[in-house]
Amino acid sequence: MIELSKRPLIMGILNVTPDSFSGDGILMHKDYIAIAIDIAAHMIGDGADILDVGGESSRPGAIAIDTEEEIRRTVPIISAIKDRFKNIALSIDTTKARVAEVALNAGATIINDISALKADPDMAALAHDHKAYVVLMHNRSNPLAVANDPHIGGAFLAPNYNDIVNDVAKELGEIANEALKAGIAKNKIILDPGLGFGKTVEQNLALINHLDKLKSLGYQVMIGPSRKSFIGRVLDLPVEERLAGTTAAVITGILRGADIVRVHDVGFIAHTVKMTRAIEGS
Repeated sequence: MIELSKRPLIMGILNVTPDSFSGDGILMHKDYIAIAIDIAAHMIGDGADILDVGGESSRPGAIAIDTEEEIRRTVPIISAIKDRFKNIALSIDTTKARVAEVALNAGATIINDISALKADPDMAALAHDHKAYVVLMHNRSNPLAVANDPHIGGAFLAPNYNDIVNDVAKELGEIANEALKAGIAKNKIILDPGLGFGKTVEQNLALINHLDKLKSLGYQVMIGPSRKSFIGRVLDLPVEERLAGTTAAVITGILRGADIVRVHDVGFIAHTVKMTRAIEGS
């Protein structure tokens, strides 16, 4: 059970990939499972409420992997973390129902699906059957429509929107309704505006600043601004220098109603969250 009374929760990112955009993928190491356990221990000690384990990169230009390889990368780590840290909530970052099923059986309770249950026709029924939480992300990005910058990194090009905040709110509302029709309980649905996935810099900023519009839909909301290219473009900084920008996005998101923040730098952001909540509640 995810307890949201202490809003916002911190979701720590654990990338079991060789090609994460943020440079934190650990698959290139021979002893990556031991490294993952060590990272998990540090994140939990630093204040993570949830760990999000992903085996396939979603960065612009990433190479797709098959189901069995994704299971091989992620499930042993989920099992090992659950064995050692029984009270930590675990999320599987995947669009494949088979990967999600094996991960849920290994101890995960959240499916973080960047396709919002659309990529695999079996995903919604699986989430319902397992009573899993689902993170449903707004994502109109085109994997073939990418802008590359040697300094900032790749970014998905944005399709046309009439009004980014209203359009995303409308589409997320429709996505949530489909999840409800599939039998997924409303309190298990978490909406994600999809920062960095097919939005311009200005559109990403507007979604953070007007997150309350998404909150008005009546669902839990998660944001994942951590180290994203829109921060790099605002600050003209490479990925390893975007902690300050990530922090500003997190603070604004919290003040606009974010229930979960998905980040790489858990310790620093945990202090940020605690201070922001103290000010907000004063």
